[in-house]
Amino acid sequence: MALDEDVVLRDVTNAGIVITNRIAREVATQLDLEESLEASRYATDPYTTHPREWPPLVEVVDTWELPPVLIERYNAAGGEGTALCGIFPEIRRAWASVDNSLFLWRFDKRDGQCPEFNVEEQAICAVGLTKSKPGVFVEAIQYLLILATPAELILVGVCSSGGADGMDPYAEISLQPLSEYTIASDGVTMTCITCTDKGRIFLAGRDGNIYELHYTSGSGWQKRCRKICLTSGLGGVISRWVVPNVFKFGAVDPIVEMIYDSERCILYTRTEEMKVQVFVLGSNGDGPLKKVAEERNLINQRNGSYGSRQSKGPRAMSRSALPSIVCISLLSTLESKSLHLLAVLSDGRRMYLTTSSSNGNLGAYNSSHQTPSCLKVVATRPSPPLGVGGGLTFGANSISGRPQNEELLPKVETAFYSAGTLVLSDSSPPTISSLLLVSKDPVAQSSISGTSALNARTSFALREIVSSLPVEGRMLFVADVLPLPDAAATMQSLYSQIEFGVSDFSDEHSEKAVGKLWARGDLSTQHILPRRRLVVFSTMGMMDIAFNRPVDILRRLFESNSPRSILEDFFKRFGAGEAAAMCLMLASRIVHCENLITNVIADKAGEAFEDPRIVGMPQLGGNTALSDTRTAAGGFSMGQVAEEAVPVFSGAHEGLCLCSSRLLFPLWELPVVALKGISDSTTTSHNGLVVCRLSAGAMQILENKLRALEKFLRSRRNQRRGLYGCVAGLGDVTGSILYGSGSDLVSSDRNMVKSIFGTYTRNMESAGTGTSNKRQRLPYSPAELAAMEVRAMECIRQLLLRSAEALFLLQLLSQHHLTRLVQGLDDSFRQAIAQLTFNQLVCSAEGDNLATRLISALMQYYTGPDGRGTVDDISGRLREGCPSYFKESDYKFFLAVECLERAAVTLDPMEKENLAREAFNCLSKIPESADLRTVCKRFEDLRFYEAVVRLPLQKAQALDPGGNAFNEQTDLAARERALSEREQCYEIIISALRSLKGDVLLKEFGSPMKPAASRSIPDMATRSKYICQIVQLGVQSPDKIFHNYLYRSMIDLGLDNELLEYGGPDLVPFLQNAGRHPIQEVRAVSALTAGPSPIGQSGVVGTTNEAKYFDLLARYYVTKRQHLLAAHVLLRLAGRRSSDPGDVLTLEERCQYLSNAVLQAKNANSSKGLAGSTPDTLDNGLLEQLEGKLAVLRFQMKIKEELEALASRIESVASTSDSVQNEIITDNDLAANSSIANTARQKAKELSLELKTITQLYNEYAVPFELWEICLEMLYFANYSSDGNTSIVRETWARLIDQTLSTGGIAEACSVLKRVGVNIYPGDGGGIPLESLCLHLEKAALERSESGVESIGNDDVARALIAVCKGATEPVLNAYDQLLLNGAILPSPKLRLRLLQSVLVVLHEWAMSISSQTVSRSATAASLVLAGKYTLDQIAIFNQGVRDKIASAANRYMTEVRRLALPQNQTEAVYRGFKELEESLVSSFSFSQF
Repeated sequence: MALDEDVVLRDVTNAGIVITNRIAREVATQLDLEESLEASRYATDPYTTHPREWPPLVEVVDTWELPPVLIERYNAAGGEGTALCGIFPEIRRAWASVDNSLFLWRFDKRDGQCPEFNVEEQAICAVGLTKSKPGVFVEAIQYLLILATPAELILVGVCSSGGADGMDPYAEISLQPLSEYTIASDGVTMTCITCTDKGRIFLAGRDGNIYELHYTSGSGWQKRCRKICLTSGLGGVISRWVVPNVFKFGAVDPIVEMIYDSERCILYTRTEEMKVQVFVLGSNGDGPLKKVAEERNLINQRNGSYGSRQSKGPRAMSRSALPSIVCISLLSTLESKSLHLLAVLSDGRRMYLTTSSSNGNLGAYNSSHQTPSCLKVVATRPSPPLGVGGGLTFGANSISGRPQNEELLPKVETAFYSAGTLVLSDSSPPTISSLLLVSKDPVAQSSISGTSALNARTSFALREIVSSLPVEGRMLFVADVLPLPDAAATMQSLYSQIEFGVSDFSDEHSEKAVGKLWARGDLSTQHILPRRRLVVFSTMGMMDIAFNRPVDILRRLFESNSPRSILEDFFKRFGAGEAAAMCLMLASRIVHCENLITNVIADKAGEAFEDPRIVGMPQLGGNTALSDTRTAAGGFSMGQVAEEAVPVFSGAHEGLCLCSSRLLFPLWELPVVALKGISDSTTTSHNGLVVCRLSAGAMQILENKLRALEKFLRSRRNQRRGLYGCVAGLGDVTGSILYGSGSDLVSSDRNMVKSIFGTYTRNMESAGTGTSNKRQRLPYSPAELAAMEVRAMECIRQLLLRSAEALFLLQLLSQHHLTRLVQGLDDSFRQAIAQLTFNQLVCSAEGDNLATRLISALMQYYTGPDGRGTVDDISGRLREGCPSYFKESDYKFFLAVECLERAAVTLDPMEKENLAREAFNCLSKIPESADLRTVCKRFEDLRFYEAVVRLPLQKAQALDPGGNAFNEQTDLAARERALSEREQCYEIIISALRSLKGDVLLKEFGSPMKPAASRSIPDMATRSKYICQIVQLGVQSPDKIFHNYLYRSMIDLGLDNELLEYGGPDLVPFLQNAGRHPIQEVRAVSALTAGPSPIGQSGVVGTTNEAKYFDLLARYYVTKRQHLLAAHVLLRLAGRRSSDPGDVLTLEERCQYLSNAVLQAKNANSSKGLAGSTPDTLDNGLLEQLEGKLAVLRFQMKIKEELEALASRIESVASTSDSVQNEIITDNDLAANSSIANTARQKAKELSLELKTITQLYNEYAVPFELWEICLEMLYFANYSSDGNTSIVRETWARLIDQTLSTGGIAEACSVLKRVGVNIYPGDGGGIPLESLCLHLEKAALERSESGVESIGNDDVARALIAVCKGATEPVLNAYDQLLLNGAILPSPKLRLRLLQSVLVVLHEWAMSISSQTVSRSATAASLVLAGKYTLDQIAIFNQGVRDKIASAANRYMTEVRRLALPQNQTEAVYRGFKELEESLVSSFSFSQF
């Protein structure tokens, strides 16, 4: 693309700010008429005249006589017949009636045609024209003529057709009689007819009533046409039918004028006695006629706020001298929201009236749709002066400041007012009749924008320019020459919504509605509207009058080679900016003219636009007032300090801004599309039609004007004309101020934009005023100021080019039916496009993105499965018409899309892959420009995953070329933005993984999903292969951030095995960082971490996500046979804490983690000597630590179970006591039990949350809840059993025995003793306080036996103790010996006898064990003998020694039994037992009988 056609969006955006501000200022200058009239009270020059030296403001374009046939018919009637005349601007025809004949002819050109239509004998008394209602007549009948005679009312069809060239739709007119649409007038003579835009026909009768004529297609007995009286009651109806007119008496005030306001749906009437009536027809003009106001004395009304100044003369005006109302005219909403009606008096004065009852200034400004309730005068305007035409000017001696002499007032016979223009027919003697033409002064309009606060009130005043034209005969009728239908349709499309607040004029005639735009003044409309023309119908003929616009006057000055002084005067009057804008319009030929603008005129206008002598030069302006800075009293004064000045550009720049803003005004802040068929504009239902708001013709006209203006500016730049020549040498081409922002004239872009696009007001005179005591330091040199202005104009030129391209794009979309293009897009896009303004489309990145999506939809129309062509078919038009929206990268993108479409329908696998590869190569060249969401989805369908991975990674790198996402020194917001952009690209790859994983997919925007039946679904093996390919391609990328994003996404998708198998070398640091930090910080931390950090017991695993990462890390270490690191990770997982109750590990899960950690630690110890394992890398103490933690965790689990069981037992007892009335259990006991149960539940819950130490378990849980069995286990685990006689152990054993005795007696105590003792008995006879246990149990057994509480065997305690010692009898016998030897401990003979009985049991068990060992060891002894270690004799000697020892003990205990002070019958059995034991051991017989 050529350099001079480049469009920089930043420059366009800056220029858009200027245009937005300029449009806002332009809108602010469009004052409401009431505001201007209020300001006129303080002005001294309400009227002015056109300078003599200038070309005329008003000129007669053409005059022609009345049709000869009309004159002949009039002369034939002797001048005494009934003659009426008028103009129908809607059909470009003038009309006149003579008696019963009606004539029609063209008023804008001579075609020689004058058709005549005759009615029956009665003379025509009123004529009207209306649009025909749809569905009543054939389509050819577009209008209806209403002819009223004293006897009947007649409807005549009007058919129009174009000429041979088709340019003029009203070339041919034919009248079609409608015989069935004629009704009697019932003796009422109609005076005037008016019609609404909806086709309603109102007739005013000479009887003072208003009638409506209804017509329908009719069927059967129903009349097709009928007349209804709307203003007369029942009495009037009876008198009209019963009493003949000849017998009706009384004064009648007939209606002489009737007009209808289509905007406000108000009907006004004026009678001969100057009575004005106001009627309403409902909110939309379809309702019944209702009178709301009637005023008979408007002329004498005086308004306190807005009335004109009254005469100071002592003489009061007599009644006979009162002026009359000549005509009433409508004021459109474009002129005023609060003033509704204008009445022109016979002395030339104007009265402005309102129908609103609001009080105060501008009370009804915002109530244009307020229901009318009255009719009052708001303001009056003095009469224009006579004698105009000779260059008379008005200044301080204006007639508004003094009473007007009646002799100097005009004598107005007829008047016409429309859209700010007033035409008066003056017949003041002795001069001939003349026309006074009053219109807004454009010079006054141009001065409003530069008005200061001091003179704002007077500058806002309505100032009008008065012209005079002589006319032969009397003026009968005046009408506007409306634009042709095509031009009117264009104006309607452009200005209907912004000026009238409606999307179209479905009811009002478009030409009439567009004609109201002339009320805005020439300056704001002369670029688009033709010059205004009026047709004057007089008694002597017709006259075509044209009002020259300021640009027409300037053109005439160039054509006539006027002296330079006149041109300078023109620039001075209008201002350099406005005059420069007109030069620009002429130079670029964008202004509408009847004659083409010649090259000579265009060149002269261009030279004037560039002439610094008349448009000025950029300079410093702004507030140049200096402040007097003084020191303290007696100090030295430093003088005055100047404020910082701001650049003020020349009139050329201001003219360019004015011209550009006025061209863009109709569409700048309005939506580019409209929704049709939707009642609510905020909805975007698919049922609605999305269409361009502007018509294709309007967009084409605006595009041509914008391109013409841009072309002129570009040629001026290329030729180095004007200021371009001054700055062309400042830098090279690429760095010049002409082409980019490479100039170093200002310190920074921000300062440049502020200087160029800051708020400024061009005030050439004040910019150079002001003096100072010290020389001011100028912030910019003249060359810098010139460069700044050129830079600003270049930005606006780019804006014009961009706007023209936007219009071209909209036209192209409209040609392809925008609704069809967007129907496949989502509702969010439809909502966005419905709210998109033209400003946003041109200047914003959002608009550029939406345009790109629209172009994508257009290209899809061509390249889709059912496409209508190829990429080249439409891309050529796009690249030529809107290159800033459709760039070369877009062309390559859609070429790639076309390849993908072809690949999708190709059956050959090789060709399919080649096409996919070709598309991938195209997209690789433009990674930052491609819409990868759509494209990669298509690559997925083709199973070409190389593009799915590489394209998003390339785009991520293109979006963040500086690596801001990696740089810690970058601003946080910039880093987050870069990360977000990268992740949007990464998500495309993850979406492919998700699809292969089998998750449910959402339909992507712009990617038509194929039906499931037509899409091949790969099997699991194929999916795994593709997943492996994606992961491997991703790992090959150097993008570390993507690696982290990929790993995290694979974990979320459940692809853990694939991650551990194919993950890169940075997987371990990622998992470590993810486990150490909260999940929100994983992205940034993992992106910036250089390497792994040591894993130890520091740090706690928190959330489930973090645990998941650590679990994967442990699995990874196990896979890589790094058992020690795996054990460390599992240890941290087991100790994970969480504040979320729903995210807490159970103790069983913690136990599993610790068990696995122990297993890994054992594997680490067993892997010594393996490759890669050295003693230095192994932690020998880890296994012991893990096993200890596992044991403590098991204690915790047992305590938790015991507490839960305790709570359940208590709750069960409580529920039983509630159901069964048990008086033994008191309420206090129940409350205490409930408290214990609640405490137990709470403690159990605490134990389930985290790991506890053994100290915590013992002191806080086991001891308080008397879990003595577990306490003993923990004490022995903590090595408290090293000294078997320690008081803590003995006390705990005693509490355990007492607890079991209280619950289950001796049997339960012995059972618990066996269960606990077996687990903690060390096997060497120590560690358990056997003596204490023995004594405690024997005492309890004796007591419970003697009391009869429990039946206890003699061997229960002894056998329990033997079981505790794991079958070893000697430790138990030693414990009994110690007790028997201490008489102080056993003072009771019965207790000693009880112990001796137990000793007998122990000795028997010892003897039995020797016997069984002898048999079981026989085989062992044989082996020992064979091995040579022992002989048979040695073994026999050992066994005999044991028997002797047992026999000796039995003998000793027999003696002890005899010593007991107990009856023999109590001791005999014990004595005999010892004796028999001894004998059996001494003899050779077996003692198995014992």
